[in-house]
Amino acid sequence: MNMYLKTYKTLLGLLALLLIGACEPFVEVEVPNDRITSFTVFSDDATAREAMDGVYIQLFNTAFAAGGNQSVSFLGGLSADTYTLTNTVPEMEAFAGHQLEATNRLNLALWSGAYNTIYMCNAILEGVADNSSLSLETRAALEGESLFIRVFVYFYLTNLYGDVPLITQTDYMVNALKPRSPQEEVYDLILEDLNRAAELLDTRYPDNERTRANRFTALGLLARVHLYLENWEQAETYSSEVLAATDLYELSEDLNAVFLANSREALWQVSPEGWGGTFMHTRDGNLLIRITPMGSPVIMNEAFVQNWEAGDLREANWIGSLTSGNETYFYPYKYKIRYDASGGAFTEYSMVMRLAEQYLIRAEARTQQGELEQAVTDLNAIRQRAGVEPLNFTTALTREQLLQQVMEERYKELFSEWGHRWLDLKRNEQALEVLEGVQETDLLYPIPEAEILKNPNLTQNAGY
Repeated sequence: MNMYLKTYKTLLGLLALLLIGACEPFVEVEVPNDRITSFTVFSDDATAREAMDGVYIQLFNTAFAAGGNQSVSFLGGLSADTYTLTNTVPEMEAFAGHQLEATNRLNLALWSGAYNTIYMCNAILEGVADNSSLSLETRAALEGESLFIRVFVYFYLTNLYGDVPLITQTDYMVNALKPRSPQEEVYDLILEDLNRAAELLDTRYPDNERTRANRFTALGLLARVHLYLENWEQAETYSSEVLAATDLYELSEDLNAVFLANSREALWQVSPEGWGGTFMHTRDGNLLIRITPMGSPVIMNEAFVQNWEAGDLREANWIGSLTSGNETYFYPYKYKIRYDASGGAFTEYSMVMRLAEQYLIRAEARTQQGELEQAVTDLNAIRQRAGVEPLNFTTALTREQLLQQVMEERYKELFSEWGHRWLDLKRNEQALEVLEGVQETDLLYPIPEAEILKNPNLTQNAGY
């Protein structure tokens, strides 16, 4: 960390060359001078890698990925049945009550943060392309990482908004007038770039820090994407390849160790180093841990809190409680540190992708292919780690029953992480049935009005 703090200002300076106005809507991002980008930031391996470090730093600070109250994790949790809102912030109430409007500021922050991240990745890709000043190894690594992060963002954009503009370069005049591309084209780009990233990326993590994408990170996202596209065989293949990498990954026996920095369960994490000072905590922990009756904007959904099997260690270790008077408040407790300004060592990183999801992906893919016994084995890996009785496979078990069990395990395992519950309910066509007050037009967030006003080629989703 000390080395990081020494170079933090340098990284921010390099990042400023790639992205000006990071908090502004993406159409307002000014493109830096091409000569500065090409000849200053990408003049050698060291500065080029530092520029890539700047992208990872920005992931902790941009609304989309930060884990705070404008992030996919939080807003997706409000949209699903994960949280109950305990404050009266109108923008949050709109997400929780499925009454979103195109003027919602949290929605704008989510959209803008996503596209600013894409812009940074595009700047890296342009800077390393055919750059003879960089080693082949550096060019491959930075291209692979940038492609991965870009399509990771596009995965969420298209699942939250449907058809979205495909921004693949840094020309401001072109970007400012980009229309929305059909979701099919977005997924085509995602698959193309993920396959390319998997070819380019090493299986190792630099410096043993799981805060950069590696080959298995790309394969893990490929497994998820194919699951969403209902390409069951491919989803099983890619998740199996990740699960076979037992030299790198394993389920943590101690549930309290899952979200620690560089956990062996982590495929990819974001470090709180992005604070740039003495803060050591994640934004997730800072937002969700409740130390006073009004210490967090949300509590856990009551029905969810009551729906655990006896002895499930996830309930005991991942749900915290605060009693004040006659009231008990339950909150997500996957992260244990709410606030730490000690300037010491980072002990928790914000989890983005982890191994448990790969077991659940493969269980679902196998179930859909009729491989029920193998799917039960995958589910039992998760259940046994949680301390609950394994499922018994019998010939009487139906595909529909097992799919429902997979969804239950996904909810319990992945709650409060990256909007999984909201996206699961949508892709399984259960949102209208499970969530009170949801209409068909609520399944996609609105394109921010501020963006439509600036770009005459942007259209709005139905119902807004």
